[in-house]
Amino acid sequence: MGKVTFVDEATSGERREAGGLDAAEERLTLRELIRRRVACEVAPGEAESAYARAVAAFGRNGFLVLVGDRQIEELDETVELDRDTEVTFLRLVPLAGG
Repeated sequence: MGKVTFVDEATSGERREAGGLDAAEERLTLRELIRRRVACEVAPGEAESAYARAVAAFGRNGFLVLVGDRQIEELDETVELDRDTEVTFLRLVPLAGG
């Protein structure tokens, strides 16, 4: 069983805790971690569309995901969960004009 803490970070250095969850599994895919985080943050009727937007944003490099100091690059990549896993969602800001 793992305890996951979500952290939101921006390239400006802004950082804040964004909740967390207890997972009975020892491993989850990034896709499932995103699904569970979204489910914790939105109303039940909005979860699927919010999840789809989050996955799309990840696909177009809107944010990076770091587990500890390791970047998770694929939605189906497996993340090892221990008793205290920190998952950072690093929001990327496009360059002006690009």
